[in-house]
Amino acid sequence: MARSLARPSLAEVLVSQGVVPKQTVEDALHRLGGVAATLGQTLMGEGLLSEDQLARALAAQYGHPYDPLTDFRVNPQYYETISVKLMQRFPFVPIAERAGVLTIAIADPQNLLGLDELELLIGKPLDRVVSSKSAILAALERSEGSSQALRELEAEYRSVLVKEDDRGEEILTVDHAAEDQSPAVKLLDSILLSAMQRRASDIHIEAADRATKVKLRVDGILIPAMEPLDIRLHAPLVSRLKVMSELDIAERRVPQDGSFRMRLDRKTVDFRVSILPSVYGESVVIRILDRESITTGVSALKLERLGFNPEDLKRFRRAITRPYGMVLATGPTGSGKTTTLYAAISEMNTLEDKLITIEDPVEYQLSGVVQIPVNEKKGLTFARGLRSILRHDPDKIMVGEIRDAETAQIAIQSALTGHLVLTTVHANNVFDVIGRFASMGIDAYNFLAALNCVLAQRLVRILCPSCRAPIKVEQTIMEESGLAYEQYKDTLFYEGKGCPQCHGTGYRGRKCITEFLDLTDEIKEMILAERPLSEIRYRAVTDGMITLRQSALKKVLNGETSLREINRVTFSEEG
Repeated sequence: MARSLARPSLAEVLVSQGVVPKQTVEDALHRLGGVAATLGQTLMGEGLLSEDQLARALAAQYGHPYDPLTDFRVNPQYYETISVKLMQRFPFVPIAERAGVLTIAIADPQNLLGLDELELLIGKPLDRVVSSKSAILAALERSEGSSQALRELEAEYRSVLVKEDDRGEEILTVDHAAEDQSPAVKLLDSILLSAMQRRASDIHIEAADRATKVKLRVDGILIPAMEPLDIRLHAPLVSRLKVMSELDIAERRVPQDGSFRMRLDRKTVDFRVSILPSVYGESVVIRILDRESITTGVSALKLERLGFNPEDLKRFRRAITRPYGMVLATGPTGSGKTTTLYAAISEMNTLEDKLITIEDPVEYQLSGVVQIPVNEKKGLTFARGLRSILRHDPDKIMVGEIRDAETAQIAIQSALTGHLVLTTVHANNVFDVIGRFASMGIDAYNFLAALNCVLAQRLVRILCPSCRAPIKVEQTIMEESGLAYEQYKDTLFYEGKGCPQCHGTGYRGRKCITEFLDLTDEIKEMILAERPLSEIRYRAVTDGMITLRQSALKKVLNGETSLREINRVTFSEEG
């Protein structure tokens, strides 16, 4: 007990080691209201302390040795008695065992309750060394841990293929869970499970000259899922996918689209498959729709969490509380339009209003909302479904996407006859939407009379909090990004170095950047008078419109993302 009383504080250790100046530590403690528990994380988040320095300081504070775990690999024998999930959850790695005492590397020696629990779970007394969280996770990644985790995941998720009969009821097919699975079946299962473990939205399987490449799209960027596979595995892998998606196995010269559903433990996950013939063999893209994980996210989905800037958030909220009219979200595929509309619906979802959606497919399931899936095969199109919806006395309607003139016409009529219509359309910015509807042959006067606002959005990747670090940006890069060097030369810019937490990408998760155009009477008049686009744009900006580029720059200056990332997503000419 005397030892713990005599233990120095983390602030004292950091100052005595010369890592952080005393004044900086005192300022941080003052901001935290004297609560020292999160001092280390706060200094790291502000880029004043590296993860490695924090680990060394914690080791000195608690009197434990420090181990950087350079090139360390976990002895495979430990996986027989200790679950890799436990190692990742805590996180820790077993290093050595002597006289019944197990030495482990931990990142947080302050978590005494957790260490007591760990001692009980492992059933042995523990000796501790301190290392950084990234070094521990990297050691697990280097070891047999990843394949072990996959094996555990496969055991937990006994995957069973779900088919639908003619009435649309689910039938479980047990053939998939058979013990004598072929290598192609096992390989495909492990690819699907690995993709879900890494939060991927799509899986790409491509045939090259002598190999099959498997890539995952995580946070909008493609990353290799594994080492290239032997080209001989390509045909059985694609055949297996075709069987699951009920496609023609013999046909290899024309594109095919299908889907399948898998029940993984208690979850049902939808996979949409698209197959294209290419020079070396068929190229496959699998879109993952994990409805249940999305639904749990949507139940807590609020517009604030999507990354809106405060001004656009205020305007968008005002637009969705109007009694009628059309609210349009626009942007390329995968820019988060549907998620934004769902967040809007979950905010509007009061018991007083009837909400109906028509979508292709229904991606999120919301309680208290009538959701209709488009079924082209059975003749239920957006236009036909929307006509029927209007007979159900809705207050608010969401149309997944406007693809044709007929749907656009009915949506506009609905907005003009007292319904609030939320919908999406593919266009690059808020002004392209006008041209998009004109090209469908829609009368501009009616369209503008119905339209309340247009929200254009993109998604930018957010820097990984574990490896985010300040950097010095060169003058040429600043000028290429459209920034005045003299104005921003002393500004702190951040980049992600890459760590096991973010699989070496430097980014983890995405947020939206927005451009919100409120259709004021003046702007509607300018559009009807066919004023030049530059003039309308100038008017909108003087009225307070924040462009996509300005919205993206705000995120950079707040340290949320990098210049490189916003240059990938937006043009520097825009702002």
